[in-house]
Amino acid sequence: MTNTYKNILSKIDFTPNEDWLQIKTIDMHTGGEPLRVIVSGFPELKGDSVLDYRRYCREHYDHLRTALMFEPRGHADMYGCILVPPNDDEGDFGILFLHNEGYSTMCGHAIIAISTLAMEMGWVDVQEGVNTLKIDAPCGRITSFTTVEEGKVKGVRFHCVPSFVVGLDRTAEVPGLGTVTYDLAYGGAFYAYVDMDKNQFDFDLTPESYRALIQSGMDIKHAVMDADKEILHPFEEDLSFLYGTIFIGDSLNEGVASRNVCIFAEGEVDRCPTGSGVSGRMAIHRARKELEQFETLSIESITDSVFVGSWVSEEDYGPFTAVIPQVEGTAHITGKHTFCIDPNDLMKDGFILR
Repeated sequence: MTNTYKNILSKIDFTPNEDWLQIKTIDMHTGGEPLRVIVSGFPELKGDSVLDYRRYCREHYDHLRTALMFEPRGHADMYGCILVPPNDDEGDFGILFLHNEGYSTMCGHAIIAISTLAMEMGWVDVQEGVNTLKIDAPCGRITSFTTVEEGKVKGVRFHCVPSFVVGLDRTAEVPGLGTVTYDLAYGGAFYAYVDMDKNQFDFDLTPESYRALIQSGMDIKHAVMDADKEILHPFEEDLSFLYGTIFIGDSLNEGVASRNVCIFAEGEVDRCPTGSGVSGRMAIHRARKELEQFETLSIESITDSVFVGSWVSEEDYGPFTAVIPQVEGTAHITGKHTFCIDPNDLMKDGFILR
């Protein structure tokens, strides 16, 4: 064994320079969709609510979002979150969602993952059975229920914010695709839901159509944004925007009812069935009288991972009749990082090549 190789084996700790920012994260995935949980090193955010913290982060520290989500530390489909104080003393904590375009209003896969991590890290007093967390997202309070058996997390279900249908079977003219029929619904974020059976496309919902799905999903999103003037949240202007396109089709696997492929933000492809997207679908199925209260629907993603959706109650929400959806899934920890940001690095704020 050479002396150089011996030195390599004995000197594996790296000490960054004092002027380097160090941000520690725990990385996870829910159904294949990544979540980079920032646990320390991010500057303190100011405000009195989750929406305040979101605005402050966007105005003052957006370069850190891109540094952690973009290359070389991340990639075009990276996703992350920052934990912040809750909106009031009834909540356990708040959460901000980060991605390649900015800051989303709701993220079901992140709720499943952070609920799992809260148990694994002992952030709360973990009990055998069902553990309840009240999490304040930009869209409102989410209640999650994490099942623990013999000290191990077995799964998470959460109740989303009131979810509602704005319109069914609407149409938009999309360059290259023609007239596209879609449903517009909200499940913590607004989506255009495009049923493959109601539209004729030259692509399917498999990984082989990945590029076509991105392009078509973004084209549909922009066309709907231009054509549909009802992408308006009844109470919060900050929530009034179209987040993505969700293609709906038949399942490719026995025992699963349906398939979701979500194209969101700036062309990100969700690896999981999309928790907020499943929430909106529960409102659609209720509006079409296709799903009774507590009846479940299994929905797979482009990676074949599965969420189970249902709706547990109904309520008036501004001008809408909304449902409270329940979404079930599992998450796993994949690693931990200490990211160093060298102020002299010309690429310190990140970049994207797709």
